[in-house]
Amino acid sequence: MSNIAHLIRLANRIGYFFEAMPDRAAAIDSIADHIRRYWEPRMRQALLDYLHSHPDGRWGDTALSPICQQAITRHRDRLYPAPAGR
Repeated sequence: MSNIAHLIRLANRIGYFFEAMPDRAAAIDSIADHIRRYWEPRMRQALLDYLHSHPDGRWGDTALSPICQQAITRHRDRLYPAPAGR
């Protein structure tokens, strides 16, 4: 299994949890916040790099859910790891 496929599956689990929120905007913010807080910088960087080169979010039979794509795209700047030394 590819590392990116694993990251996509992890992101989708987060997305499925927050998608149940009645306020979609709050759900999108919560997905991005969860990834920013709990994913290590290398994981976030790998997912962002992948989405940059594959905007459809697909890896073989695995794809980011629409809400995850929206959250990551909307909050891309917040998800990039801070430069070293900060």
